[in-house]
Amino acid sequence: MITARLFPLELHRLLQSRLTWLVIALSVLSPLAGLVLYKPASAGTMLSVYLANPAIAGGAVSGILFGALTIYERSRSLQRRTAVLVSAVLSPLDLALAQMLALTAAAFLALGLTMAAWLPVSIKLIGSVFDSFDYVLAYLIFMGLALPLAILAAGAVCQFTGRADLSLVCFSAFAGLSLTVWADNWQLCWLNPCVWALSDDFSNLRIFRSAAYMRFTWLTALTGIWAFSRLCIRQYGKGILGSLARNMRRVYRPAAAALLLALSVTVGIAQPLVDHSNPDETIASFLELPYLENVLCSGRSAQVFPNTALGTVSGRASFQFENTSGQQQTAAFGINPGYTVSSVQANGVGVPFSVSSYQEFNEAMLKVFLPAENEIELTVEYSGFPQEDRNSSSMQGRTEISSEYLCLENAALSPRLMNVLPDGGMLPAAIEITLPASMTVIPFGTGEATAAAHNNDGTTTWRYQDNGAGGILYAGDYIRQDIEAGGISVEFYYGRRHQAVMEAADAAGAVKAVADYCTEHYGALTFAAGGSLKLIQSRVSGGGYATGGASLLDEADFTATNLNNQSKGAVPGEVMIHELVHQWWGLGNMFDSSDETDAWSAEGLTVYTTYRIVKELYGEDYARQYYVDQWQQAVDDYYLNFYIRNPEDLEMLPADKRLEITESLTYVRQYCEMPLKILKAEGLVGGETAMDRILRELFNRELDPAAPYLTYQNFLDACGLREEDLNLA
Repeated sequence: MITARLFPLELHRLLQSRLTWLVIALSVLSPLAGLVLYKPASAGTMLSVYLANPAIAGGAVSGILFGALTIYERSRSLQRRTAVLVSAVLSPLDLALAQMLALTAAAFLALGLTMAAWLPVSIKLIGSVFDSFDYVLAYLIFMGLALPLAILAAGAVCQFTGRADLSLVCFSAFAGLSLTVWADNWQLCWLNPCVWALSDDFSNLRIFRSAAYMRFTWLTALTGIWAFSRLCIRQYGKGILGSLARNMRRVYRPAAAALLLALSVTVGIAQPLVDHSNPDETIASFLELPYLENVLCSGRSAQVFPNTALGTVSGRASFQFENTSGQQQTAAFGINPGYTVSSVQANGVGVPFSVSSYQEFNEAMLKVFLPAENEIELTVEYSGFPQEDRNSSSMQGRTEISSEYLCLENAALSPRLMNVLPDGGMLPAAIEITLPASMTVIPFGTGEATAAAHNNDGTTTWRYQDNGAGGILYAGDYIRQDIEAGGISVEFYYGRRHQAVMEAADAAGAVKAVADYCTEHYGALTFAAGGSLKLIQSRVSGGGYATGGASLLDEADFTATNLNNQSKGAVPGEVMIHELVHQWWGLGNMFDSSDETDAWSAEGLTVYTTYRIVKELYGEDYARQYYVDQWQQAVDDYYLNFYIRNPEDLEMLPADKRLEITESLTYVRQYCEMPLKILKAEGLVGGETAMDRILRELFNRELDPAAPYLTYQNFLDACGLREEDLNLA
């Protein structure tokens, strides 16, 4: 009751302070840091650049500001030697609580003003993919919840130390740990949540859940620490230990602090988002399991029911086994570590099973005891929240499950059989999945999903046939375009939110131009199966991949910012061509990416091929003006660069500046210098026709599994040239 009376008085006093309003004003401006200085979300999506980075930077800057304000306010009475007078009127513990609540209220006032001020700015910067739901959640979670955490942390150290100077040092160190050492640990970065990307085209519920869970963990921990530090407030002329002993007489006070701390530890350990896979990725013991003798699997099926509101999955998988060994056997399955197996039955009878605590590559091992029967119908019922691999926990978001997007891979879709061979070398699979009617289901492969039933609850049940022990399934609010190009039928899927951007870039025309040109000059893609290919735009995931019948396109390659990147093309349509050429140079032929500073990469041949396609479409003068001349200008500037001429000075710079300069120079080498070298090689080998023949042979060469990469030496040997023959300087 005393705190309830003190709170409005304290808030009123606080809002009369010029310092408070200065902190609020600087907090409103703080998202600017995310546009200029601090850019933790590295993906190039519009929401990453213009929403995630400003919100995270705003939380870090304003959190530090409010932390400093908290220390000033808590130490004010000590500085003015009024603590004795105040203690005579009211309890310093009640005053501390009222001040903390008032500071929190002022912080949320700053948050509200920031969100109102930045709303029109964000709408303009983000453009057609702006989403109000993402905007509100980003600022509430990334920025808003940083403020009470900072206030609690600063208040706690101030109450422990009783000194403003020491409190500032401790709080600065705590904030610095979050911004540096802990920045890539999603559970420890309390001030700046570990967010590498937000999707423009699909939902971001997974990453919001992750950041909110981290915030809740720290909120309980810091509230518990603050509650304990409150007991250390000096009174009655006693020191920290004497005050603590006196304040602990009311048992509920230390009990509440202990309960909050215990809750935070429990919540942190029991987090459901990331698994406990072996961090040593050179170990793959699950792949080394011996196959069972005299046991075959003739088929499997699964009925999968994602809950798009909660992000969970439930399902029932069935396997048909032939056990001719005459004895019990133990079948092993890989299952997502976030799933719980509720029932396993063989021919309708429950059988023993266990799930290992050991995990690797985002799988736990489910062991099932098969009875000594010839024909076995094994059913496994499972459910849970799919966890992501701890080794990529700083890039969470891939396993998104919502009404806009879904990706279930292998053991996250249904248990993956590991130690039983398929009958006849084939393992046919029949998959059913029930999703909201607005979603399109796309099996990643040659299978085609059909809508088998439209249910009364607004969902649709889809069915498709697959083959193999695993499988990947995408679903979302997709637009599909069918394109005949390069002698194949291309099914092009992209997010509905991205429709305006894709139409402006003439995505369909770019697909046709690239497929026609590259197929004619280099050859057909090996993963275009049966004369058809699915091109699927995925949620931002850090790259694409391909399999028979399907290829993935990362949405980050098709953002408005990337499509206006003139180093990849003069206009968005040409950048679209550039990104699609990577299906040939990058996926169709792989390049060793272990040395990111190497000039030889997929980009060199991709930029060169884009130039050739543009030259064919728009003429030689256009291609020279917007490609060759710009390459040459960039390379001329590169060779005049101070740090290229004086590499020893580059080594003397701080690591962050050295990295920034190195990345800039590497970009020029890959996107400008290497295409010029390939163009020079074209002239040395006898022109475009000869170069096309060489590249066709390289594209269709027989791969060595031990060394599958297309190297610079491969290129030089095919051209009959030496490295010095292509020097430009």
